[in-house]
Amino acid sequence: MAGVYIHIPFCKSKCPYCDFYSMRCDSETIEAYTDAVVDEISTLNRCGKFLPQHPLNFDTLYLGGGTPSVLHGKQLAKIVESAKKELNISDNAETTIECNPGSDIEHLIPYFKSCGVNRISLGMQSAVDNERKLLGRSASRQRILQVIDLLKSNSITNISLDIMLGIPEQTEETLAETLDFIKKCDVPHISAYILKIEEGTFFASHKERYNLPDDDKACDFYLQCCDFFKENGYKHYEISNFARIGCESHHNTKYWLLEDYLGIGAAAHSFIDKKRFYFENDIKSFIDGKPPVFDGQGGDGDEYVMLRLRLKEGLNMSELSQLYSVDYEKKILKKAPFLKEQGFINFDGKNLSLTEKGFLVSNSIINEFL
Repeated sequence: MAGVYIHIPFCKSKCPYCDFYSMRCDSETIEAYTDAVVDEISTLNRCGKFLPQHPLNFDTLYLGGGTPSVLHGKQLAKIVESAKKELNISDNAETTIECNPGSDIEHLIPYFKSCGVNRISLGMQSAVDNERKLLGRSASRQRILQVIDLLKSNSITNISLDIMLGIPEQTEETLAETLDFIKKCDVPHISAYILKIEEGTFFASHKERYNLPDDDKACDFYLQCCDFFKENGYKHYEISNFARIGCESHHNTKYWLLEDYLGIGAAAHSFIDKKRFYFENDIKSFIDGKPPVFDGQGGDGDEYVMLRLRLKEGLNMSELSQLYSVDYEKKILKKAPFLKEQGFINFDGKNLSLTEKGFLVSNSIINEFL
């Protein structure tokens, strides 16, 4: 089963750390973009040349951004309903929409319920209001709690919270405050990302203004999260993701398992039958009907190793050899004893995975293996 990703590249304002493709737009542009998305869902005129002859079946639908919740509820419902009508999406599909807790969720919930949205990802980043302000997030801690309660009271209980580590002014104590807030909220999924200062962002050009923790401190924050979530019944299933059993993000897991996904919208990427293609980062060109760009073949052994090692379950060495080459197994086995001795990997001769310490230097370990 494949997944569908729809990119909504609109925000009320640009957060100082964000390098995703998004911008402020007028209501006419948003309406035209919504229509273009629905048209492509209905016809697949542009994506069709990359798709197999046999029909694809989908079991996840994910609207990300940007901030999808800046759209009117009618527009969001139009997109979701079109996807479920025109594509082979299963009745019980995981249907996720990313939301800013500062959005008018009260207005959106009836539309979520009418079109079958059953999972919400909230961009909280921190439960400490001063930290949130520095990150450009306007909603207060009280508002976040209000939104979570509102979603639960309307039977949307599959809720994910994003938090960021290594952000301005963060300390062990303020992170503990955020984690205690999460415990109070009792949500089943958490994504915890270490802040990376990306080129072209406000943070990159004004870094000297902020009291940013150093890399070692950010790593300490990550391990603090790992310990907290383990103690509170969450499974650490991917480098940055923690979930109660059964509440893992089925859509995002497709990326790490190299399963098929179809992306629609400006800046949306697809991976179908080992082919990669994407729409350019240009709202106007998407509205005007410009086709996606072929991005080559994907899913080789290097990519398989890299993505599998993001997952807590890691690599099955026998499967790796069968799918690709025994050469991969030989290279990895050569490095494994030293990395295990240093506490970076778990390895029992059959399965290899990164420890939490290993996750912190995953890129270096993957480079060693490959």
